[in-house]
Amino acid sequence: MDLIEGVGESSSPPRSFGSFNNYDVRNDVFNRLVETGHEEAISNPDFRSHLDSHFSRLPARQEIAHIPIHEVIFSTTDRPKLLSQLSALLSDIGLNIREAHVFSTTDGYSLDVFVVDGWPVEDTDGLYKAMEKAVTRCKGSLSGSLHSNSAMDDASATQEKSGDWEVDRRLLKIGERIASGSCGDLYHGIYLGQDVAVKILRSEHLNDALEYEFAQEVAILQEVQHKNVVGFIGACTKSPHLCIVTEYMPGGSLYDYLHKNHNVLKLSQLLKFAIDVCKGMEYLHQNHIIHRDLKTANLLMDTDSVVKVADFGVARFQNQGGVMTAETGTYRWMAPEVINHQPYDQKADVFSFAIVLWELVTAKVPYDTMTPLQAALGVRQGLRPDLPENAHPKLLDLMQRCWEADPDKRPSFSEITAELETLFEEVKEEAVNGN
Repeated sequence: MDLIEGVGESSSPPRSFGSFNNYDVRNDVFNRLVETGHEEAISNPDFRSHLDSHFSRLPARQEIAHIPIHEVIFSTTDRPKLLSQLSALLSDIGLNIREAHVFSTTDGYSLDVFVVDGWPVEDTDGLYKAMEKAVTRCKGSLSGSLHSNSAMDDASATQEKSGDWEVDRRLLKIGERIASGSCGDLYHGIYLGQDVAVKILRSEHLNDALEYEFAQEVAILQEVQHKNVVGFIGACTKSPHLCIVTEYMPGGSLYDYLHKNHNVLKLSQLLKFAIDVCKGMEYLHQNHIIHRDLKTANLLMDTDSVVKVADFGVARFQNQGGVMTAETGTYRWMAPEVINHQPYDQKADVFSFAIVLWELVTAKVPYDTMTPLQAALGVRQGLRPDLPENAHPKLLDLMQRCWEADPDKRPSFSEITAELETLFEEVKEEAVNGN
């Protein structure tokens, strides 16, 4: 995983500290008004001075500063506390971290990508040399290669790269708590006038492992955009105030809809929910993402009852080797190969979907007479939920194929989606014909 060492260039306009001498937004405004044929700008000789006076009355925060943004990539062998070491290294040379993306492989390599500001000039040669010296000072604790370049070509690219998703905590209004987890809480909030969900990590629980998971979740959320995957709005990445902001899903989770509200689904509604889940998961798998914790509590509904896959706290990019290890997920929905600490791939999510489908059919909690650990031990030995009576035979057949012990025998989500859509059309046709 070597990276070619090199530098890039930034085309963002140079900053003029405390003045508009080198770059003046007023020139742009005036020139554009003239170009578009604005009558007063063309005919009134005092218009430019009035424009200058207007900008002079604006508070200092309205001045547009053009800050060079750089991307720094470290390629090295993975090790404990690597993320915090690299973050400290960048801070030591005066850089402010705007984004952090961490990618690891099961064969022991790590790719750490940082988007930073704080280097006051466009020249990246000096930045590269400063980082080389900083790495040398670490006395061999860091090895590998690094690559520094500008991440932006212009102001719009700057907004796309970091400004679009780095949330200003001061503009984020936190409302009522929606849910709680072991390391954080989920709140209803308002950001820039929009209803949002805010996942806040508790500062007292922050450690390297949790910050790593946070960076992974942010990295994944940035890469996904699908109508059946919860929408990413932004994140606060400055420790200890770490949070992730996503679209607000007022319909709540499928778990609450089924088990707390005691809803029993009609077949057509059940199929619609199941198809939504499958389309979201098919999209994730096409982008080499394994969710690893698919369950009804992580399936949320919007105002139109569209179901979206959520919570990527333990999701991972699948490496080229195609397999992953380590026990991750929730026992009642967990595949046997994951419980057994065996290598696993995307088919582990298919097993979890089988349990979700069983929930949709029965409106019951899987293995509700067992503790989670008892359920896990049972699944290892071949235990599966009891097949529901009076369920559609095609759903029962699909369910059993999805929870096969052998992952290779389980269908893919694209195959499952096709089957469910065919069944959905059959059910609609039967309803029209009065059968």
